[in-house]
Amino acid sequence: MILFFVGIVEMLIVTAWTKAVTATRVLTSGAITMVNVLIWYYVLETIVNDISNWMLVVLYATGCALGTMGATFFFRLREARQASGASRGT
Repeated sequence: MILFFVGIVEMLIVTAWTKAVTATRVLTSGAITMVNVLIWYYVLETIVNDISNWMLVVLYATGCALGTMGATFFFRLREARQASGASRGT
């Protein structure tokens, strides 16, 4: 079950990484990459230690999907709010 939550967190981090790289934030993107690699190490170790348990992969993939959708929704809302604030001159 932990891999489910790790998948959510990882995709939140990957989305933040994408935003940082797009904005050419060099140090931020490097720091986020370090965290992401450490998460991936944990994920690989957990799956390899119980390689026959395919449910681990399903839980992780489901968490990743939810994390991606949540982060994408968050950034879409934030950008919409910023656009509406800019159009009102605030």
